[in-house]
Amino acid sequence: MRVFIASDFPEEVKKELARLQDLLPEFKGKKTENFHLTLKFLGEVSPETLLQIKSRLQKISFPAFRVHLGEIGIFTPKHVKIIWIKLIGAEKLQEAIDNALSPLFKKESRFMAHITLARIKAVGERKDFLEKVSKIKTKWMEFSIDKFVLKTLSSDAPVYEDLESYNLN
Repeated sequence: MRVFIASDFPEEVKKELARLQDLLPEFKGKKTENFHLTLKFLGEVSPETLLQIKSRLQKISFPAFRVHLGEIGIFTPKHVKIIWIKLIGAEKLQEAIDNALSPLFKKESRFMAHITLARIKAVGERKDFLEKVSKIKTKWMEFSIDKFVLKTLSSDAPVYEDLESYNLN
């Protein structure tokens, strides 16, 4: 079973992310129900390891907190693949999750909280594309994170299912 830990967003945030998707050049798809912040990708785990993960996540004590949307960025600008938006303020929760799971999984060496807006298959004129993306401005949005979720990811398509939810104090 492929699993990861994430935080979901309020509807108004999903609407803003969908608005930003609409502004992306050469992007036609939209999957707003899939918007999330991946706090830790765990990959394939056995049923026994899944039980250990759930037990360790239940013991995390962390306060609810506020985050806000940052700037838009691109992974691999030379070969555009992923367009994302930075999420400011989630690093401490990710660190708490990392610490709780450290006996089972390697800690993240360079976590950067981001939301994937689009996966790009091909770009016509790269320079023009990058210029258009750089001009897209995000609306200031601050919102609360009051829980995180253990999710599965199907291998056929990006279909997510919640396994367990963990409320923050």
